[in-house]
Amino acid sequence: MRRLGGRYIEGGARSDMSDPVPVIEGMSAVTLHVTEIERARRFYKEALGLTEVTYQPERKRAVFAIPGLTGTVLSMHEMAPQEGGRPPGTVSGIIFSHRDPARAMDEIRRRGGTVTQEVDKTPFGFLRGCFADPDGNEFVLSSA
Repeated sequence: MRRLGGRYIEGGARSDMSDPVPVIEGMSAVTLHVTEIERARRFYKEALGLTEVTYQPERKRAVFAIPGLTGTVLSMHEMAPQEGGRPPGTVSGIIFSHRDPARAMDEIRRRGGTVTQEVDKTPFGFLRGCFADPDGNEFVLSSA
């Protein structure tokens, strides 16, 4: 047993990696919670220009295609009171790409989006900045 985040778990890293069975073979969706699905839909369509592929009003759920990724989507819904997962406004670290992040960030701002970190050159030589959706979920926009 080993300690992880205040609790004990069984298992851990295998020391014998002679059986290279892949555990993850792809990604189908990134899901986040929002407080108001209609407001979120407007932001993702109008400010980011994403294409909505599914909308289920009865479930307060919307799904958007991610440009450049076939079959991988950005899914969102209003969080139910007893539902697990991260609350609206606490998602970060999702990285979108654009060949000119500064121009794209200016456009996001022009369309009413919130820029939380201006585009700057990283120590690794690429450009990146951050923006947030109306709930405060934060995304990175990077040239890498």
